[in-house]
Amino acid sequence: MKNHAHTSSLMSWPLLALAIAAFGIGTAEFIIMGLLPQVADDLAISLPTAGYLVSGYALGVVVGGPLVGWALRRVEVKRALLVLMLIFIVGNLACLLASDFAWLAAARVFTAFSHASFIGTAAVLAGRIAPPGKEGQAMTLMFTGMTLANVFGVPAGVWLGQWGGWRLAFAAVMVVGVLALFMVWRLVPSAPAVPVSSARVGQAPIRWSSITWALATSVMASASMFAFFTYIVPMLLGVTGLQPQWTGFALAIGGLGILVGCLVGGRLADWDLARALPLCLLMLVATLLGFHWTGAWVLPALATLALWGGLAFCVGMLLQALIIRLAGPAATLVSTLNVGAFNLGNALGAWVAGRAISVGWPLSSISLLAAGLAGVTLLMALMVLSRGGLVNQDEPVVA
Repeated sequence: MKNHAHTSSLMSWPLLALAIAAFGIGTAEFIIMGLLPQVADDLAISLPTAGYLVSGYALGVVVGGPLVGWALRRVEVKRALLVLMLIFIVGNLACLLASDFAWLAAARVFTAFSHASFIGTAAVLAGRIAPPGKEGQAMTLMFTGMTLANVFGVPAGVWLGQWGGWRLAFAAVMVVGVLALFMVWRLVPSAPAVPVSSARVGQAPIRWSSITWALATSVMASASMFAFFTYIVPMLLGVTGLQPQWTGFALAIGGLGILVGCLVGGRLADWDLARALPLCLLMLVATLLGFHWTGAWVLPALATLALWGGLAFCVGMLLQALIIRLAGPAATLVSTLNVGAFNLGNALGAWVAGRAISVGWPLSSISLLAAGLAGVTLLMALMVLSRGGLVNQDEPVVA
């Protein structure tokens, strides 16, 4: 049952609380990549060893998220969110106090346990507290917090780390977590957990086979995204000829595209999910193919980068809405699994692109590789949609 408290407008205080929490979680995930040299020097480890802090976090999201989500499956939603934010705060405190690599790695994995469960649960709750017909937009407003983490949170955290040491950056992230905890406690309405054992939404059974294929589609979409995104700076420098001092500006342009894509994705999910997803994927394939040519010139490359960011994250929002729509009464658990699927795709895409470069592929070919992965994603999405199982378009996106 929907709780319409605080829903006189789409941007409500509960949604703001969830967005701030997502901002903190997104910043915590990606900030380490900008601090690796400092961490390596401070802990007397090699840079590749420090890089395991990135993959360790992803492993924590993929493995720990579903376990924590299952453990909290019968807990009232607001209480579950508070528990997850406490895990986040304690994990970042442990990172701040870490005296060696093993401690820091373990703290990162522990912090990651809160990631998938919080984002998955918050995505479902955002739809429940939204005005009727605005469920998809409410979900993407919550996800905008993670988008803004890449645009503002990570650069600010890296600057803090460069100014006062990498521990100061983790302290700042922990402060954001404390603020989010307070706001969730004060502003988010209570909502009962939806039992996964429920067999139907109305007369529609849960189609686990379609859900499995949809999760695999999320993995492939994320693999395409990170195959391209991981090496975007080397491509801009080595292929486009962009001067190093302008790379931050280029990434900001891509970040603005990402922000627009998140917001548009929510509107498209409320409009017609089954039509919007294939169309956006087809446009994504064309954009990545186009970058193979536009990447040779600065202005066309930046324009294509912004378009790619918008389409890639629009697809991500649509896939999240698709998962929730397919899952019905299992929406919270399956939404959590989908966040893990995206993180699995992150690791897969970066690894595939790295292997391609290591065996001699030129940087200019990485966009073609990403386009191929996006093409596979399109075929998989069409298969999922053709299997049926979506609730009526006039009904809410969430259970």
